[in-house]
Amino acid sequence: MSTHEHPQPGRSEQPGPSGPSGAPGSGGTAPHGSLTAPPRSGTGLPARLREAFLAAAFTADGLLDLLGAPAYAALARSETVPALRATRGGSPLETLVRLFLLQRPVEYGQASAALPADDCLAEGWLLRDGGEVRAAVDIRPYGGPEGEDWWIVSDLGCAVGGAGGASTAGGRSAGQDRAALVLGVGGASTTLAGLTVRTPVGRALDLGTGSGLQALHAARHATRVTATDVNPRALAFARLTLALSGAHEADLREGSLYEPVADEEPYDLIVSNPPFVISPGARLTYRDGGMAGDDLCRTLVRQSAEHLADGGHCQLLANWEHRDGEDWRDRVRAWVPPGCDAWIVQREVQDVTQYAELWLRDAGDHRAGPETYAARYGAWLEEFEARGTTAVGFGWITVRKSGAARPSVIAEEWPHPVEQPLGQTVLDHFALQDFLRRTDDAALLAARFRLADDVVQEQVGLPGAEDPEHVVLRQNRGMRRATKVDTVGAGFAGVCDGTLSAGRILDAIAQLVGEDPVLLRDRTPEAVRLLVEQGFLIPVE
Repeated sequence: MSTHEHPQPGRSEQPGPSGPSGAPGSGGTAPHGSLTAPPRSGTGLPARLREAFLAAAFTADGLLDLLGAPAYAALARSETVPALRATRGGSPLETLVRLFLLQRPVEYGQASAALPADDCLAEGWLLRDGGEVRAAVDIRPYGGPEGEDWWIVSDLGCAVGGAGGASTAGGRSAGQDRAALVLGVGGASTTLAGLTVRTPVGRALDLGTGSGLQALHAARHATRVTATDVNPRALAFARLTLALSGAHEADLREGSLYEPVADEEPYDLIVSNPPFVISPGARLTYRDGGMAGDDLCRTLVRQSAEHLADGGHCQLLANWEHRDGEDWRDRVRAWVPPGCDAWIVQREVQDVTQYAELWLRDAGDHRAGPETYAARYGAWLEEFEARGTTAVGFGWITVRKSGAARPSVIAEEWPHPVEQPLGQTVLDHFALQDFLRRTDDAALLAARFRLADDVVQEQVGLPGAEDPEHVVLRQNRGMRRATKVDTVGAGFAGVCDGTLSAGRILDAIAQLVGEDPVLLRDRTPEAVRLLVEQGFLIPVE
């Protein structure tokens, strides 16, 4: 889906193939046919399945070795033919790939050679179809950030194979079943996982857990994890994901927004990939929040301070409206509660027609017939027109409860490529804001800085010219920012190695260029602040 990042398969972000949708809630697409009851989790079978998966190398790395890079990449594009051709040998790994990734039936004997088939049939992981068995759930190998082998359990879907969007079995509509589906791994969920601050914490909350990916990540660095969802099926799948991946079980609670934890102690970390789609109505639980416009995301942000411990972070993906006569930055900044810093990044904007078409396809409405499609399309546009909405932005929001009298609330547009993970970048952003907030210009000139490790300098100008037309500093990691600087700025940044104060460096530059050092000191702090804010210069304290 164009509104979310789609990392290439690999351990750093999205180590198992997943589809192009990247929907909110869990990322992914809607399933084939009616929804089945989730498998049972209160037995020892998930641990035995994990052993079978490891023995067969049904892991992110094992898939890459089996399929090869072209077929592996094709799965991420929803193309299954190369993977089908690569799994014709009948080995345990090939059998598991066909069952759980390609969702093809296999012979009972082959399934029994790969995993405890009888117990899987008894507990709802597999379904019998004559002499063959087929998967009852989608299981995706997923590589943890430090090489862990995890598996994400969700409803059977078309994240691999077929066009995007909900589909039906035998031409029959799944009806209300689709409203309660639980999605697997997609671009949205991996984006949020890469953004999340990963410092050790006591208490973490995954609000709207879906299939449990964010709770699984949080279990690595939080003493206690609480996961909530309005959909009880999602809680069942999250429990399976945690059990199959060998993580300690989260405290799973049913309910909407912060209601399930209303009376709880505050959390050090709150993460949410909520149902942020701005839609007329609430047809699909995994994507439609059921509130008017972008009120769901606004409510999540606005109420976050009540549930955050001092210094805690709330991180979520969100959509927000662009309205006639309003700056989207002002709208979203107004969501941030008092006493909190925030970093809001808009990654993409779609006009209302693009947005409606995207989510109509996600729901499979393009297959519903011309009249039904036109009616639903019209309902979206009528809703947007009534609200004065001209476009919809997608991005990331991080709120930190700082208690600052002058909070730092930055809203910016950054549609350019970034390098995940960005959790440390988020931490560094707020640390730099703290430094700038407590440092006046005199203290800034007395401070020492070093150039960030990933920064390079580019000079642009005509060949043979004595001086470049302009100089650009560029980051090769994290946000991958670029900023134009003048000769003084380039010289200043190049000398910053942490040994001399900013004031002494400026005095030396003034002598070299023949400029009054007092005037140079007066006009430079603003430029230095910008370089610090954007992470090009790091204070040495």
